[in-house]
Amino acid sequence: MNTPFKIDVSPRISRLPPYLFARINKLKYDKRVAGVDIIDLGMGNPTDPTPEVVVSKLAEAAADPRNHRYSVSNGIAGLRREVAVKYRKKYGVELDPETEVIATIGSKEGFSHLCLAMLGPGDTAVVPDPAFPIHIYAVAMAGANVIRVPLGNDQAFLDRIERTIDGLYPTPKLLILNYPHNPTAVTIEPWFWERAIEMCRRRGIMIISDFAYGEINFDGYVAPSFLAASGAKELGVEFTTMSKSYNMAGWRVGFCAGNAEMVKALATIKGYYDYGIFQAIQIAAIIAMRQCDQQVRQQSAIYQRRRDVVVAGLRRIGWQPAECKASMFVWVRVPEEHLAGQGTIDFAMRLMEEAEVAVSPGAAFGEGGEGWLRIALVENELRLKQAIRQIGRAMNGAKRKK
Repeated sequence: MNTPFKIDVSPRISRLPPYLFARINKLKYDKRVAGVDIIDLGMGNPTDPTPEVVVSKLAEAAADPRNHRYSVSNGIAGLRREVAVKYRKKYGVELDPETEVIATIGSKEGFSHLCLAMLGPGDTAVVPDPAFPIHIYAVAMAGANVIRVPLGNDQAFLDRIERTIDGLYPTPKLLILNYPHNPTAVTIEPWFWERAIEMCRRRGIMIISDFAYGEINFDGYVAPSFLAASGAKELGVEFTTMSKSYNMAGWRVGFCAGNAEMVKALATIKGYYDYGIFQAIQIAAIIAMRQCDQQVRQQSAIYQRRRDVVVAGLRRIGWQPAECKASMFVWVRVPEEHLAGQGTIDFAMRLMEEAEVAVSPGAAFGEGGEGWLRIALVENELRLKQAIRQIGRAMNGAKRKK
């Protein structure tokens, strides 16, 4: 009798933690197949359209056979120049588009490959808790270790990091920061970057700034770019994306900018892994950055109005959302009487069953997220109001059953 063949996967697969969204995604799929209208506020996946001028340019560029060939893995020169122009105009940052800017297939791909380029077995990265999952998974897939530090946006947070790494050998190589923050929407002021850079310079630590939500700002707040801080390019890079503000999530256009050696390391990895973004998309992305500043501002205003609707609705049902001056999420603590002893993963499943609303459980972002939910502002205001009403009815129904 033949012995069954064993598929022996890489140890890096076994290093990955369980994907905590899997149960929720499966239930959401099953509900929709059954014809249930689930209001999906779980994923930061924009539903608003890409600006028409960008779509038109894509159609024009896609019709040109010259754009049908392989592109280049670091992005066409015109696109990298446009990123440098944007940083100069918006943040006062000078970038060399040849050595300090690289285009990525969305910021998630670029971030993951940069971790692969910078980290290996025996290395360590410091990541706040809670955190966007790829900030953990990419480090694990690179074979390195993660040290979690409770999230903050003040000097006390930086002091926590220093106390955590005191006496560690070797010193962590990377500090991964993300403001405006996903999932919590925590924001910072410009001084924070100056102090973080000073700490990391003393300790010999590099910084990766995930600035994916940097252009979605509310109430007059302006999110500061890491690269605008003195000394930033000496020890770190920043990731940006066109997914959110330009409603180009499916287009997969992101950027890494900053320290030339780190950009070069990412370019080396990408040279082996991919041939870059479809050139017609890159050409359309140039037009987006040149012509769509007004649409970006309008999109922020749309998210601000949605935030106001969600925050007011949550307060009416007795939930307390955290301050939200930026990003496309509201982070809210669920009252103990509504959790009824459940963790947030089981509670999110319950909301889908009883309220027909999908949200992200805080526990999926780390231990520090337990007790909280992330609500994505991706539906229109009417749908958001309906979602909160349905949650409120479900919670009131739970009270009556008691």
